[in-house]
Amino acid sequence: MSQFDSVVTKLIPNLAEFQGNDLTVTTPIDGSTLATLRFNTPEEIEAIIAKSQAAFHAWREVPAPRRGELVRLLGNKLREYKEDLSQLVTLECGKIIEEGRGEVQEMIDICDFAVGLSRQLYGLTIQSERPNHTMQENWLPLGPVGIISAFNFPVAVWSWNAALAFVCGDSTIWKPSEKTPLTAIAVQNILNEVLKDFPEAPEGLSQIFIGDAKGGNQMVEDHRIPLISATGSTRMGSIVGPKVAARFGRSLLELGGNNAIIVTPSADLAVAIPSILFGSVGTAGQRCTTTRRVFVHESIIDKVFETLKSAYLQIGSSKVGNPLESSTLVGPVIDQEAFDNMQSAIERIKPHAQEIVGGLQLLADSGGYYAHPCLVRLSDHPEVIHTETFAPLTYLIPYSDLADAMTMHNSVPQGLSSAIMTTDVREAEFFKRHSDCGIANVNIGTSGAEIGGAFGGEKETGGGRESGSDSWKFYMRRQTSTTYFGQDRPALAQGITFDV
Repeated sequence: MSQFDSVVTKLIPNLAEFQGNDLTVTTPIDGSTLATLRFNTPEEIEAIIAKSQAAFHAWREVPAPRRGELVRLLGNKLREYKEDLSQLVTLECGKIIEEGRGEVQEMIDICDFAVGLSRQLYGLTIQSERPNHTMQENWLPLGPVGIISAFNFPVAVWSWNAALAFVCGDSTIWKPSEKTPLTAIAVQNILNEVLKDFPEAPEGLSQIFIGDAKGGNQMVEDHRIPLISATGSTRMGSIVGPKVAARFGRSLLELGGNNAIIVTPSADLAVAIPSILFGSVGTAGQRCTTTRRVFVHESIIDKVFETLKSAYLQIGSSKVGNPLESSTLVGPVIDQEAFDNMQSAIERIKPHAQEIVGGLQLLADSGGYYAHPCLVRLSDHPEVIHTETFAPLTYLIPYSDLADAMTMHNSVPQGLSSAIMTTDVREAEFFKRHSDCGIANVNIGTSGAEIGGAFGGEKETGGGRESGSDSWKFYMRRQTSTTYFGQDRPALAQGITFDV
């Protein structure tokens, strides 16, 4: 028995249905076991896919505003369960409870966004060159959507995809991270409460399965699933993307980031320092948008470093701990592998470092892996930091010319999030035009995106866009339709004559 059993069983009273010996689920808080689960068999996954395809055929016939009503009810149900689900998110992935609540709020926000979207999904009217012809561009439901989520945002990423997929007329199949399957089961249970009272919702509209890479591969390679949305490492994306492309499917990839902030001489440090801190150590450095690199103008780098150093020492001395406690700012990393990767990265950077602050293990007797967030001051931008380390490890790098800073900024293979701290509008506009990332912020950090904007990045980040703006188009198929409404023989395009 775990001290956290009540948190789990409150949202998953049917836990026995999923129990087995294939997967041990632990909490990063103290390493204790939360549950032991079984993997779905290949036969069960096959049945899930077949059921999802049948559900799609029924759901696509339901008017989009009515589909939006289902998502509205889901948002309300999430409001009802917000605190319970936030506790489970924190318990299973280790982020502090305040961020757990923020993640569930993201789910609610995307539901609200999708409800409005359900009365839009706009097409186009296009002018025809031919008399008595009209052209339209229509958006139609796509099909079952396969969702692969990562441990660090165990529920929000599903909601970004599912809320849009549902209003677009698609069914969903969710394979959660093996590190955070319980939150997925809980979310499915919450959704089931809505589905049972929604007569238009077909059986199998939303399904989950628990599995390893082999189970995920079965979904990825199945031609009945036209879209695979996968969030995770660049390594994972490099496997998923080609396999989906080989069967001419679509993939929406949201992968790694090696995000940077540029701090210019005109920056307001009262704005910049908090942004750097949250971006670097929030979620124990385990966001895809975590700030990994900070380029600081040489005229102010001493002041910035000393200010950050003081904050890092304060965080390490009193703010790292149990993420369920309100005073904690930094919880554990997800597991020993994550901690070991952080230590290896610190060892690799030591020959280049001018000074290293933090980085050691804290609370070693807790059963979890708690790390003192690490700040490394460098004199240049070595190749070794081109690889992302998914931990609270940040590099401080001097620059003298903004163009040179942009060159270093863009030199890494990832292209997710970026930011500049400046009060000079010319610097801000130069940065936005030259950052090669999908997100380019001014006077806010690299983390904490709102759902209204499209979320994703370029290069090895994968090129996908989730959440807001026109990301919904990923979940639909585009159709161009021409209608002739005249009475004479219709004209051919391009003035072609074809008389028999």
